[in-house]
Amino acid sequence: MATKRLGIIMHGITGRMGLNQHLVRSIVAIRQQGGVVLPNGDRVMPDPILVGRNAEKIAALGKQYGIERTTTDLNAALANKNDTLFFDAATTQMRAELLTRAIEAGKDVYCEKPIADDLSKALAVAKLAKKNKIKNGVVQDKLSLPGLRKIAMLNESGFFGKILSVRGEFGYWVFEGDWGQPAQRPSWNYRLKDGGGIILDMLCHWRYVLDNLFGNVKAVSCLGATHIPKRVDENGKTYTADADDAAYATFELEGGVIAQLNSSWAVRVRRDDLVTFQVDGTHGSAVAGLTRCYTQHRVNTPRPVWNPDVPQTMNFLNQWEEVPDNVTYENGFKLQWEDFIRHMFAGTPWKYDLLEGAKGVQLAELGLESWKKRRWLDVPALKI
Repeated sequence: MATKRLGIIMHGITGRMGLNQHLVRSIVAIRQQGGVVLPNGDRVMPDPILVGRNAEKIAALGKQYGIERTTTDLNAALANKNDTLFFDAATTQMRAELLTRAIEAGKDVYCEKPIADDLSKALAVAKLAKKNKIKNGVVQDKLSLPGLRKIAMLNESGFFGKILSVRGEFGYWVFEGDWGQPAQRPSWNYRLKDGGGIILDMLCHWRYVLDNLFGNVKAVSCLGATHIPKRVDENGKTYTADADDAAYATFELEGGVIAQLNSSWAVRVRRDDLVTFQVDGTHGSAVAGLTRCYTQHRVNTPRPVWNPDVPQTMNFLNQWEEVPDNVTYENGFKLQWEDFIRHMFAGTPWKYDLLEGAKGVQLAELGLESWKKRRWLDVPALKI
């Protein structure tokens, strides 16, 4: 069987997500396993070139992970016809322009989301990709989380009956940066001028999770908040945090399903995981975190008694059964990289294109508009 080379221009891999999930746990892991196996038995070996502004930093990363090629010259990288895929995980504000340059240079593109900071830019990039007939994809990693894959399996089996509602809680306390505790997230996340805001960040995720698992989003009502107005940046300087750090959103889905998803960088965790989803149906319910999933069927549902005069005697958590790990769950980012590479070389199905990414930007924009207007908004269908 033959081994084919895939030259990848990797931009934005010095950030937390780009480095940990895309470079180390995806591309480096794929290289270590001998490449991506195609349906006919051939293999594709990624050959990345790391692109960044700091030459020493990216050269050190290349040396650490066995990657020979690094550069600070993006134009030269895009001009190299031997590298056919452009990947971006840098800041949202730059993404639409970078994708446009890559597409115009004849590259296939794969990127993080949001794919742009407004819908018009997102649609323009999606249209350009379609016009130029290039392969294009957007990371939709949460669909590959073990917890949500178990939810999908339960739904496919008919476990829930008719799904009634979905409730999600996401987030944790991000330190303000004072009291000797550095913030866990970069300061730009909390400045509007730099593309910050949890609504733009997280509603893009919730769009593809809801659309693919529970029903297309038909309408949204969203309330945002900036709970922590002052934070301390990486240099110890206090700054005004004017971007939303929490979002409380309700969605109407196809089929009458109601979804409520709270996202916050100003919440302390007292739940099973940093994100949890509860799905309630006529025949059963499930609660999933990043990896684990617990179920309660209609025939096993206990009868709780409301009595505010005595302490609760039921241990509700013990009334749920865990879904076993009957399969091996690999890193979700790596799985999607492999699927996209198979799509590029073998034409296997791939639905998470730039138009799907634009849907996420659309929902984020509508969420921000809903907050401003303080009312429900319909989510129209997107086409290009």
